Amino acid sequence: MKICLAQINPTVGAFEQNVRKICRFINTAKKKGADLIVFPEMCIVGYPPKDLLELSGFVDSNLRALEEVKNKVTGISAIVGFVDRNVARSGKNLYNAAAYINNKKIVSRHYKSLLPTYDVFDEDRYFEPTHSISLATISGRKFGISICEDAWGANVIWHGKIHHKYPVKSMIRQGAEIIINISASPFTIGKQDVRLKMLASHAKKHNVPIVFVNQIGGNDDLVFDGNSLVINKKGVIVDRALSFEEDLLMVEFKGSDVSAGGSKPRSVGKRTQASVGEDEIESVYKALVLGTRDYVRKCGFKKAVIGLSGGIDSAVTAVIAARALGKGKVLGVTMPSGFSSKGSVEDSKALAERLGIDFEIIPIKSVYNAYTKTLSDVFAGLPFDVTEENLQARIRGKILMAISNKYGYLVLATGNKSELAVGYCTLYGDMCGGLAVISDIPKTMVYDIAEYINRRKEIIPIDTIEKPPSAELRPDQKDQDSLPPYDILDGVLRSYIEESKDIDDIVKIGFNKALVQDIIKKVDRNEYKREQAAPGLKVTSKAFGTGRRMPLAQRYTR
Repeated sequence: MKICLAQINPTVGAFEQNVRKICRFINTAKKKGADLIVFPEMCIVGYPPKDLLELSGFVDSNLRALEEVKNKVTGISAIVGFVDRNVARSGKNLYNAAAYINNKKIVSRHYKSLLPTYDVFDEDRYFEPTHSISLATISGRKFGISICEDAWGANVIWHGKIHHKYPVKSMIRQGAEIIINISASPFTIGKQDVRLKMLASHAKKHNVPIVFVNQIGGNDDLVFDGNSLVINKKGVIVDRALSFEEDLLMVEFKGSDVSAGGSKPRSVGKRTQASVGEDEIESVYKALVLGTRDYVRKCGFKKAVIGLSGGIDSAVTAVIAARALGKGKVLGVTMPSGFSSKGSVEDSKALAERLGIDFEIIPIKSVYNAYTKTLSDVFAGLPFDVTEENLQARIRGKILMAISNKYGYLVLATGNKSELAVGYCTLYGDMCGGLAVISDIPKTMVYDIAEYINRRKEIIPIDTIEKPPSAELRPDQKDQDSLPPYDILDGVLRSYIEESKDIDDIVKIGFNKALVQDIIKKVDRNEYKREQAAPGLKVTSKAFGTGRRMPLAQRYTR
């Protein structure tokens, strides 16, 4: 029996487009001689659809799309993710579902049992969990069809959550010979290793092969990495699909186990690093490129505009944008003020030339002077302070937004996670934009990504990487004037934001207590800024945005 894993990139709500893609993959699998093709979770709909699920017409469109796919399934069987209605009188109105289709008929429907409600997930808001798990008989074999979180049940720790149900074990008890898991499992650093170990553990424990099919692509703040794979009874990877790309992987089941059946060899390698290494930085870079490309494309934009400051953040963002969209679809704009160094302008120009992107220099000194003159009576007798610094950032933001309005370009914000965490950013200034590409990337990792970008040749000017970071909003300004060294800052932020540690626990790691208290105070005090920030691409275990919901009006002190 030959099974194809269809690792596709659906768009939320683009039913016609998703159906065409699904049918194209079905036809290709048939030509390869596959008996069964398996698609990701909710591939008809695109994941996550969020409150679109509350629209009756949206669910109806999804069911009509399933009918279209069903009528194309001949000469092959298919497992397709969709949203089904709950016809029972009690419970939520919908199921997160998988359809087993054969010969233009939906032979069986299988519903998700474990509904994630942590971090960015909120499936219990929409779906009823199934309380009845059944198998599908395909080509004379008994298949357990599970959906994403169902594979994470019992003794699997992720985000501190342990499920008490064990859907996989229930399938084994019923005689499942093969476990299929269809997923929309987003990328985060370290998750690929956890996911692989979890699936391999199931395979070894129950002496059963496992087929894992994951979505790829970017949808809003989430990026899906693919990495679909097949594991044999011994818990060993037999074959693995590409990462961050659409792919069609075929394997063959002979007897009671599985062997590689693809037309090209793949290196599965070892991914067991406990910390962020070169492989992880490469994955983060690929995730940011894919997330940027899909956000721009799926939101209907053709080009992007970026403010180039000569600093490392805007440089890394520009490289990602050029890689994601193509050099002819990115405009870099440098907006020097009276405080900008000559080197920053030259570095910005050199970067643009190396990337081959369009480039403009728009000085803001005259605009800034006009602002200060206009405000001179109101500010009479008051010293230069952060007000005048923020004016420069806001002028730059307005220029980028004007270009966006005039030409229809998407503004890409360039701030990193470290700055966003402690409020070292300006509302309506450098925070302007439709997508904050590196807003979940700590400053120290920005440098790692820059080194990865320059691994073969110098793309980002070396001066950009080596010079002390500065906003250049006042004479001789350096980030370290207001912030601790970034390696220390990022260590505290990681402990507080991603690991949810209290002050005392962070101090035990080796950080100064007064410093920790000050950093945490800054994080808490700047929640209002993040509430108004552009959406960012999530790559860490806890990103600002939908996965971290903090009240603005609160007085809890640490």
